[in-house]
Formats: sequence, C-alpha cells, structure tokens
Amino acid sequence: MTIEQSPAPSDVADVYDGIGQIYGSAWGPNYHYGYWDDADDTSSIEVATDRLTDMMISGLDVRPGQRVLDVGCGIGHPALRLVRTGDVDVVGISVSHVQVAQANELAAAAGLAEKAKFQFTDAMDMPFPDGSFDAAWAFESMWHMPDRGQVLSEIARVLRPGGHLAIVDVIERGPVSPEGRKVLDHVCENYAVKSLGTVDEYRTALAANGFVDVEIRDISDNCNRTLAVMADAVETKYDELAALVGEEQATSLLAFMRLSAVTPEQGYLYLAAVRA
Repeated sequence: MTIEQSPAPSDVADVYDGIGQIYGSAWGPNYHYGYWDDADDTSSIEVATDRLTDMMISGLDVRPGQRVLDVGCGIGHPALRLVRTGDVDVVGISVSHVQVAQANELAAAAGLAEKAKFQFTDAMDMPFPDGSFDAAWAFESMWHMPDRGQVLSEIARVLRPGGHLAIVDVIERGPVSPEGRKVLDHVCENYAVKSLGTVDEYRTALAANGFVDVEIRDISDNCNRTLAVMADAVETKYDELAALVGEEQATSLLAFMRLSAVTPEQGYLYLAAVRA
C-alpha cells in the first residue's frame, strides 16, 4: 500500500487553524467523532456527535454548580452542551488562539459567557491550583499531547479527590499489520499527532496517576464511520480545500480519510475514571 500525500501542518494549532477550519465549515460545530448504535443506525452526524458528547457528560457524573475542566476545548460546542445539561461552570483550554476566540464568541452568543470560559493554556503545565476542579474531560485531544502521562498527572493535580475524568481518543489497536502501520505512522507524521496510545498504556498511566474505578471501552465499531462521513462532508468544500493546500493535496487528504475509516488498527476508546 502506498500513501500519496504531502505533509499537512505538523503543529497542533496550525492543523486546527488551517485545514481544521475548512473541516469545521463542512462538519459542523462538533470537532469530534460521532457515535452510531450499530451498522443500521442512520443518524445524522449532528445526532451522532451529540450522542458521543452525551456519553461523555454521563461519564463525568457532575452536579449543578460544579467546575469542569475541558482539556483541548476546540471551539467549545461540547462544553456549552455540558453547561446547558449539567448547569456547571466550564473552563476550556487550547493551544489554538483561533479556537479560544471562537469558543468565547460562541459562549457569549449563547448567553453563557459567565458559565463557560476558554483560554490559551498548555495542558502539560496548567496554571490552576491543586484540587480546583470537580471533573475534567478530554475530547480527542490526548493524541496531540507530547506526553499523555504528564497531562494525566496535571489533570490529577487540579482535580479534587473523587473528581471524575472522561476521555475519548483515537488509539492504536493490535496486532498491527504492515499496511496498518503505514496508516498509523502517516497519521502521526501529518496531523500533529505525537503518538497513538493503546488501551493497556491508558490503564497503566491512569493507575500511575492515582485514578481508580477505571472503565475503558473500545467503541471503534461505533465511531470509525465518522471518517467516511467526514470525507463526504469535506468533499462538498473541495474548492476551498484545494485553494488552501492545492488540488493534489486536497484529493489525497480525502482519499486518506476514507482509507483510515477502513483501517482496523486505527481505533477509538472511551474511558471514565475517578481521582482517588
């Protein structure tokens, strides 16, 4: 298998500030995967992405008035859904100034600026006091982190004892074939992905950082359809994408999204845990 694609931006902020803006205009406000119940589920991407958000909200088990940390907040749409559903206060962090500005604008437009605040912050070195949050979540941001263990250590530090953590993330599923390895390596090299974790690595890192009552579910079969659906959506914005990266790159980006959707070694997990 040959993967023909020139490099996409390698910096996390560059990915989301550039190509990500086109993806978002085609995809909608949820910059994350969707969840379908089974192969016969014909839910729209809007329904499927909100369904995954609701799964994460359930994992946090928050109560009104609590304070939640959103690690890698994107443009804040899941956070605003959490605020509305749980009546909580959210602080979202991102390394994209563009996304932070958009998230604060969305919160203001929704009348939720006092409940949802977003700021530029490195998740590996957060400026928050110990025990200052009741819960935390990370929506597909952990695969961009240079050191997931360090991020989990920081999350554990800023969570109070008994605080809940929920994560969804793209992962590596073994055994990995040579063809699958090419796809996974290409993802890491071209999409500002530092590395793809595994279920076992997450279990080890969570235990090392004081998390208990760990629930991990491989939900790849429910979520990997996202990539094919996203390719269809982005194709409707082909001219904008080609203007940004060139026609050859635009065509190869779409082809790679479709290839990733049928690569079983690229998986997706949901986890919930409690800070001891």
